[in-house]
Amino acid sequence: MTTPAFTSHLDYSAMGDRLRAYRMGAGLQADEVAEQLGVSRAVVYRMEKGEIVKIETLERLAQLLGTSLASLLGVEAEYYASALALFERMRQIEQSTDRILAHFEPISVLLLSENYLNYLALMLEEALPQGADTQVQARQTLQMVEILRARQRNFEQRKPHIVSLMGLRDLERFVQTGLVGRMDVPAAVRRERIQAAHIEVARIAELMEHAPWFAQIGLVDDAMPSATYQVLTGAHHRVLMQSPFRLGELPNVRNGIATVTASPEAVALHEQMTTQLWAHASKGYEGAQRLRAMLQRVRRD
Repeated sequence: MTTPAFTSHLDYSAMGDRLRAYRMGAGLQADEVAEQLGVSRAVVYRMEKGEIVKIETLERLAQLLGTSLASLLGVEAEYYASALALFERMRQIEQSTDRILAHFEPISVLLLSENYLNYLALMLEEALPQGADTQVQARQTLQMVEILRARQRNFEQRKPHIVSLMGLRDLERFVQTGLVGRMDVPAAVRRERIQAAHIEVARIAELMEHAPWFAQIGLVDDAMPSATYQVLTGAHHRVLMQSPFRLGELPNVRNGIATVTASPEAVALHEQMTTQLWAHASKGYEGAQRLRAMLQRVRRD
């Protein structure tokens, strides 16, 4: 009797991607990981390509990176205490994603202008608390912005279908506050940043009115979920990402725990919630007009 061939259900390539994301989030270079594990840098790079290693090495690696073996293997939710690590993981999954359901406050970075990321770098610098290591933070900010630009480029090139929900109240706060990291910036800076926020929202209004085939935007006049999320679907994945991190006004990339899971129940519940919110959202020309009316009202005030 022939023994059936064994087929592993572990996705080793995805494990390598997770490993790289966790390493980046820990602020470690490949040679630093290699030194602490007592292996060569080439071994670390092979692991990040999904090549099989001893389970003992993976256990030590998980401990070094501040995560669990289960999270590295992807057999339960992945947890990210680092925004840098989460953004890298999102970049990886979006490369093979065909459909995105998104609610990121106030606007998904995939729909923001490229110039927005220049302001984001300034906002993150302004938002630093006293006593923060500015050199380390500047390096991480540069890495984050590079990853976000890569995500924008991938979205522009591949044009996966996105359904993006935006809260009208969140957008109103966004344009009233401006693209600032803290409220005590000089008055001239605040005026410029408020104008920059208006430009971004006006751009969203244009997108809504012209409705490109790959982008559907729904404007929700109701309280939005406190946790932002994306559901990403591709040929070989259906994944939910939940994030406490914010890239809008008064951004937060320092504190919070994000999760990534392929749990069918979690994915289905977020799809249902998106469908319910979408049903009552303003769309197309109507939504664009509501955004423009809001901008005019804020300018008068």
